Amino acid sequence: MTANLIFVLILALVHTALYAWGFRHLNRERWQFIGTIPLSIERDGQWRGLNLTYYGLFNAHACTLAVAMVYLLLAASGLELTAIHMVVAATLLFCVPAAKLVARWVEKKAHTFSIGGAAFVGLVATPWIVVGLNRMWASRGMAPVPILPVLAAIATAYALGEGCGRLACISFGCCYGRPLDRLPAVLRRLLAPFSVVYHGTTKKIAYAGHLHDHPVVAVQAITAVLYTVLGLSSLLLYFQGRAAAAYLLAVTGTQGWRFTSEFLRADYRGGGRISAYQLMALLAIFYAMGVCLFWSGSFPAADVVQGLRRLWNPGIILVFQALWIGIFLYMGRSQVTGARISFYVHRDRI
Repeated sequence: MTANLIFVLILALVHTALYAWGFRHLNRERWQFIGTIPLSIERDGQWRGLNLTYYGLFNAHACTLAVAMVYLLLAASGLELTAIHMVVAATLLFCVPAAKLVARWVEKKAHTFSIGGAAFVGLVATPWIVVGLNRMWASRGMAPVPILPVLAAIATAYALGEGCGRLACISFGCCYGRPLDRLPAVLRRLLAPFSVVYHGTTKKIAYAGHLHDHPVVAVQAITAVLYTVLGLSSLLLYFQGRAAAAYLLAVTGTQGWRFTSEFLRADYRGGGRISAYQLMALLAIFYAMGVCLFWSGSFPAADVVQGLRRLWNPGIILVFQALWIGIFLYMGRSQVTGARISFYVHRDRI
């Protein structure tokens, strides 16, 4: 058994254990807030607090996993670390703000995020980001970066990160599915084993959809499993040097399901029977096909051991830690919930 296959199997086992726990617990009221930070005292003696969420924690995990996978795959293919730094940094500069800007454009909401919107911006922008960087490097006499392996690495990492990131949606109660009792009889019987009940009035499914304590389609869990399987499959193709196949599988699989799954969702996705996010998904599929026709070629197989060795240094690890902290602070500070805290002394322990 090769090191590449062992690595993929380890990822599969870790995600299986994480999902088995998350699907069972994160829909409960207990698993929305990590903690609350007191900010200022009110006249009645209680404190106004800032809630820190598991939504932010799991999104920080997902984004860091995705970025780490991009680093690993490109390092395993022999790219220089300086080039990897610049590709990742430039892509994140587009994608992270897009998560809020696209949601504001489509849903007309200032305090929410859209990972689907950020993904679409990244899929469209990344080829041209690499083209621009290659031109800059060429003017300095540096070797260009092959575009398709970069795109395949990012698409594969996105599938894995987005799959893990669905745990954030389960915790927050967003991206929720349609109620089972409002589905056609055939779909109701088919999807009954894949349903979930959310608890807690501060989850989005409660205050936006009034569907808490009601069985709904577990769209987030289905998406998590499907995207992870697609990501792991694309990972195997990438390790074999089949960058185009890995890229197409990751993009067409994830975006095809994004288009289909929205028919099973009950949360607000903008106006119209076909949402803007569904149109983005379809455009992304055809865009990826065009990219593969325009940029083609054969590429050597990647070696995960080489990638791990090149990334095992304090500087890279600190980059991942800083990214995790930054994403958590950006997405983990709840803007739609508040808290009032009171403190007291245990008199019997004085």
